[in-house]
Amino acid sequence: MRMLRWMCGKTRKDRIRNIEIQRQVGVAPIDTKIREGRLRWFGHLQRRPTNAPTRKLDSIETVEIRRGRGRPKLTWDALIKRDLNGLQSSPSIALNRAQWKSLIHVADPS
Repeated sequence: MRMLRWMCGKTRKDRIRNIEIQRQVGVAPIDTKIREGRLRWFGHLQRRPTNAPTRKLDSIETVEIRRGRGRPKLTWDALIKRDLNGLQSSPSIALNRAQWKSLIHVADPS
């Protein structure tokens, strides 16, 4: 956001909301772009052969350890499930690259 504000010639002291700055510059919200990149990587991993080292990580079981107080850390699996629920989709669509790309793509408003 600092770069976008600099491009517009605005500062935080001008008290202009981030949404307005993004609309002026013509970019999509940052969180949706991050989600797009995360799901793009997930699709890439899903299309890999099952014997690839990156796919072997899916089958590793983690040991449950006692964590400290506070909010639990969000795991990769939980994050991907949340993103897929938001899109109302399933991981099997990732096998079709063209369909997956059109599903996860976030266009910049112009």
